[in-house]
Amino acid sequence: MECTIRPALEDDAAHISAVIVRALRETNAKDYPNEVIERIVRGFSPDAVRQLIGQRTVFVATIRSRIVGIASLDGSVVRTVFVAPHVQARGIGKLLMAEIERTARERNIPSLTLSSSITAETFYAGLGFRAARDSYHGDERTIVMERLLDGSS
Repeated sequence: MECTIRPALEDDAAHISAVIVRALRETNAKDYPNEVIERIVRGFSPDAVRQLIGQRTVFVATIRSRIVGIASLDGSVVRTVFVAPHVQARGIGKLLMAEIERTARERNIPSLTLSSSITAETFYAGLGFRAARDSYHGDERTIVMERLLDGSS
């Protein structure tokens, strides 16, 4: 399985949206009630994703030119990390996060922060992120996590 990481293009928005929606409904739905999942899904329409591509540094993971993952960097905050359910646990998320980290280091960003879903907390902990605090948006609990990039992770 050859996976390539590249910058997202505006034309990728519909495919990115589809990956995010599938990941939310098939993977994150195990940890969150349906109302929370559907509220989050509404925020990732193709038009909303197109806007994100214009506002953040967005990367996609592709296999045979098909988008299977996404991650973005907004200043020092990691956002919108999703991998299609059928290819999860194959290292694609790690490749995306490595590209985010490389970009952050290139920009002299000393640390990264993210809001992890309950679903992804173990994944981020495995990459050296440490839980700082819980955050709540209605019924949605996320875990704010941080990682220093100066080698003292």
